[in-house]
Amino acid sequence: MDVIPNHTKRCLAAGGLALGFGVRQSRTVDVAAIARGCDFDWLFIDMEHSSTDLDAAAQIAMAALAVGITPLVRVPGPEHHHASRILDTGAQGIVLPHVDTPQEAARAVSHCKYPPVGHRSIGGPQPQLGFRPVPIGEAMPLVNEETLVVVMLETPKAIANAGEIAAVNGVDVLLVGTNDLCAEMGIPGKFADVKVEEAYQKVIGACKDHGKIPGMGGVYEPPVMERYIQLGMRFILSGSDLSFMMAAARERANVLRAIKL
Repeated sequence: MDVIPNHTKRCLAAGGLALGFGVRQSRTVDVAAIARGCDFDWLFIDMEHSSTDLDAAAQIAMAALAVGITPLVRVPGPEHHHASRILDTGAQGIVLPHVDTPQEAARAVSHCKYPPVGHRSIGGPQPQLGFRPVPIGEAMPLVNEETLVVVMLETPKAIANAGEIAAVNGVDVLLVGTNDLCAEMGIPGKFADVKVEEAYQKVIGACKDHGKIPGMGGVYEPPVMERYIQLGMRFILSGSDLSFMMAAARERANVLRAIKL
């Protein structure tokens, strides 16, 4: 039975980097093709820190399926309907923020995966299966296999519990939210601090022990990104539509302002 493959899962399984493109300002479906055309692997459709609503997120997710870039949605909270509604309308995975304990990670899996892995409710034909009327017994394992569960570790408590969180069956990626982590540790914005590297090493070690993928977000200075990628980070939130647009626009304005009249 054909299922739309999760491109990012395959990149990670092959041992490569999976590069994420943050969607905060965009509201039209062409952002999926734009990100794919720029060689990104997954969309980080942000419903926590933007005004993006469910309908816009679903439309972008559907467009992403068509062009082969993985649509992942950061939901605004842990309630089951945040995950189920966007998974039912095209997302190939959920990013759950503020996960501090293995119990919270297990709840995320419960909401995102069908039985026997989790307890996700069955909502009918799946976009990921081309809306074909696949028998439920065949559809559930197919969709489970292509669904990524990403949990965000954003506090010292979460880092301390990284081993237990990584041990939760059904969790795929431990994504360090470095901005919030630094703020919680009293070193806001100091992404190259030794405390951050120690936290990353703990998460990377926990992922190695349990066959999971370590990821990072919030770090966008190329030398610092390179350092942590060489340390072992593989699932990389590389920036957002807003930051990319502002960087290119600022560069163009600087070039034009420098022209002598």
